[in-house]
Amino acid sequence: MTKQIATLLLSGLIVVCTAASAQLQNQQPSPLGTWEGPLVLGRDNMNIAFTISLDEGNYKAAFFSAGLGIYGLPAEEIKFSGLNFTIKLQRLNADFSGTFRLDESGDKYIRVDGDWFQDSELVPVVMLPVESPSF
Repeated sequence: MTKQIATLLLSGLIVVCTAASAQLQNQQPSPLGTWEGPLVLGRDNMNIAFTISLDEGNYKAAFFSAGLGIYGLPAEEIKFSGLNFTIKLQRLNADFSGTFRLDESGDKYIRVDGDWFQDSELVPVVMLPVESPSF
């Protein structure tokens, strides 16, 4: 009887360790922080930034653009799907769709390759992590 219990305990421990290892491997880095990059609209060249935060378990985003005179406009919606995300700014009739890019080790996000879509115009934007908006 003791041998059977020991075998069951060992089997249970292996299952728990395997599940924990799989969960750690599937964990993605945090998207939290400020992301900034250049936006070129016609002749206007300006930097834009998003700050992504977590509030009571929900992601929030705020938009910054000195060129547009906007400092901390709350996004109406932010959605994540794996490495991809979308931020909706209904007040500007604008959306930003981006894809996080990982460093070689896969431990942290190093940039966002995205598209700014506003008033039927699509503009590619590359954003980098910054401590705070530079403007």
